Amino acid sequence: MTESFSKPFSQACENNKAPILAVLNRTFANCKGVLEVGSGTGQHAVYFAENLPHLQWFCSDQPDYHEGIIAWLEEASLPNVTKPVALTIGKDSFPSLPIQGIYSANTAHIMQRHEAELLMKSVSEYLPSGGVFCQYGPFTIGGEFSSESNRVFHESLIERGYGGYRDISELTAWSNDLVLREIHKMPANNLLLEWHKA
Repeated sequence: MTESFSKPFSQACENNKAPILAVLNRTFANCKGVLEVGSGTGQHAVYFAENLPHLQWFCSDQPDYHEGIIAWLEEASLPNVTKPVALTIGKDSFPSLPIQGIYSANTAHIMQRHEAELLMKSVSEYLPSGGVFCQYGPFTIGGEFSSESNRVFHESLIERGYGGYRDISELTAWSNDLVLREIHKMPANNLLLEWHKA
């Protein structure tokens, strides 16, 4: 890593990390290992690993993001968070890790539809029985947007070539052995979907 490299920073991560942690404190209470799908900047990994010291936090993302994630991890120097493994949905298989939980934030609306479907099916296959999948982000319910700003953002995603918002009914149809136990309302019109492996 070059000395001129500066850590990536997401203001959204700073804004949502505490409300998300409030949910993860309960949903991951009995987990010893959690895989984060799409660690992004690395901010969530550091914050959650620091505040959930009972579990091992495994990072993953596309290789282009690894340098930034590692910069956050090296600065934090926490014993319970690992350097990212390469995971591109549709290209890489899920890594073989001792996990009981999976966490992913703001990924489904970036992915194309077929990638979001593959994500849900892969999580369903990969999680052990009784495992928990916490999926954070903006979603539609019954085809309805929760705000006009969400509709505008969805349209801008489509224009930029991303997949756009996924409806919860789509995710449920793709989830196989996953059961959507609770929908947590979060700040900024986002949701945290709490899935459990049957």
